[in-house]
Amino acid sequence: MPTLQRVEPLAFRFTDDGLVPNNPSLPFLVYRGAVDTAGRDPAAVIERLFSANGWGDMWRNGIYPFTHYHSRIHEALGIARGRARVRFGGATGEELEVAAGDVAVLPAGTGHQRLSASSDLLVIGAYPPAGTYDLCRATAAAHARAVATVSHVPLPATDPLYGADGPLVALWRERTP
Repeated sequence: MPTLQRVEPLAFRFTDDGLVPNNPSLPFLVYRGAVDTAGRDPAAVIERLFSANGWGDMWRNGIYPFTHYHSRIHEALGIARGRARVRFGGATGEELEVAAGDVAVLPAGTGHQRLSASSDLLVIGAYPPAGTYDLCRATAAAHARAVATVSHVPLPATDPLYGADGPLVALWRERTP
């Protein structure tokens, strides 16, 4: 049975690049190897973890190959199978390899784009209960609307992996304007 490993996330801050607003006050988080994916259905394990911690409205798929972001909701991406190279933060962000067992948490406004992936990539996406799903492409018009909404998205009450006492809760409460 796959298990959850208690890991401290890597934290990144991305600046507004003119097309992708990113988040001016909340760090993007990556929990490397947090979920042991050696079991029979790692996707179901990630779904149970997200659900148990209040992150629902889930989907199973990949990551879009174009730069996009969500301006009215935060997002968690759990890698159930495979690996991918993803640019987070838009054109001036970071290219990261993510692999099975990793979980990325994107504050509203954080750009993301799949650059390459293994053929077996499976991602579980989830959202906290507060916020509204939207899909924004990296355009000037979308950027102008998003700048007004990103900083007003409510903070989640829980970390998608570790609940109310998880690192996300502390790191996002310490946000700097």
